[in-house]
Amino acid sequence: MNKNKFGDREMLDDILSTEKFMTGCYNEVANECSSSSLKSEFVNILTHEHSIQHDIYKEMAERGWYNTTKAEQSKIEEAKTKYQNQQDFQ
Repeated sequence: MNKNKFGDREMLDDILSTEKFMTGCYNEVANECSSSSLKSEFVNILTHEHSIQHDIYKEMAERGWYNTTKAEQSKIEEAKTKYQNQQDFQ
């Protein structure tokens, strides 16, 4: 038996890592576009990649392979206040 063979978990983890990398790349390219139409296309691709990334995350979470910790409500409120205050200054 080949010890280097990827199972489902390893494949999904690799795909998720790749999607995270790709969304970072597409985001950077979209930020640097001087053409509005080209930027729009990259934002569309970015949105699609985020959707794929989320689907992979959900599949891994359903299988118990990607666990997250729920944030405390006080931390959520603190973050909302922080970013609301920053938005007020713009």
